[in-house]
Amino acid sequence: MDVLSDLLFRAQANDAQVRQLIHPPPWSMTYADAPSLTLVAILRGPATVRLGTGATAPLDAGDVALISREARYTISDSPDTPEQYVIHSGRKYLAGEGDVPADHAGLAARTYGADSSGASIMLRGAYDLGGDVAARLLEMLPRLAVVPTGPRTAPVLELLTREARLSEPGQDAVLRRLLDLLLVIALREWCARGDAALPPWCRALADPVIGDALHLLHERPEHPWTVGALAAELGMSRAMFAARFTATVGEPPISYLTNWRMTIAADMLRTTDTPIAAVAKTVGYQDPFAFSVAFKRHHKTTPSTCRRTPHPTPS
Repeated sequence: MDVLSDLLFRAQANDAQVRQLIHPPPWSMTYADAPSLTLVAILRGPATVRLGTGATAPLDAGDVALISREARYTISDSPDTPEQYVIHSGRKYLAGEGDVPADHAGLAARTYGADSSGASIMLRGAYDLGGDVAARLLEMLPRLAVVPTGPRTAPVLELLTREARLSEPGQDAVLRRLLDLLLVIALREWCARGDAALPPWCRALADPVIGDALHLLHERPEHPWTVGALAAELGMSRAMFAARFTATVGEPPISYLTNWRMTIAADMLRTTDTPIAAVAKTVGYQDPFAFSVAFKRHHKTTPSTCRRTPHPTPS
């Protein structure tokens, strides 16, 4: 399993919501306590995303914006439009009016706003992620990335838009899977830009040798891998493989493997009743004591204490 697929599969999404929002200009929506990962797609009319740090990005119809680890951001028809509404704890308020609720009329299932010929239409999908794997996933993602409309994102976005307007049995399951699909395709397109500023995992996915190495580590994290064994699997010398992996991923192969094992272990300890010895074997340690030593070195706490500690909130 490749690194992105494994992270998405293991990340604990407590909730995933899809909403269609319609706003006549001028409009501005500020999300004051946004979840850890959001996808915003503009279906009609231009828009601007502005993060709490002040960073902005324009959006055209069909564009998809990925926003992660940002508790507060604003989406508006223009960067000059002042803040009008604030979404806090799932409720819509008038900006600057304290706790005065604003009209949030629903036109249809998951669709809100007032439609008109000049109104902007936006589709927003949000994930509430938790756990160590989710934190690792979020660290890999940009705080703000815009994927321009294209032949790969457009069909998925069109299908997601149609489904968001329906109210049929199994609708939430369908929307969740389509949102996952849009996320993966948008990330692929973002990585395909070849930008020098792309994170290491993007470069790793584009490297056939290192991509295969990561596949092995994620497919069998419990295997007693060594640098020599990985190099042999890939038909390279030990020295050449180690240097290439470190340069591409940003850390040596065994360091990457250990970090990944400890991430899996922490989530297992917090979310299951699996005995510590069994958790140790799942991540490649036959000796529970050796596992406990490695776990404490990595997480600065013991497996038993970790089991009693709530998940950290990704930030």
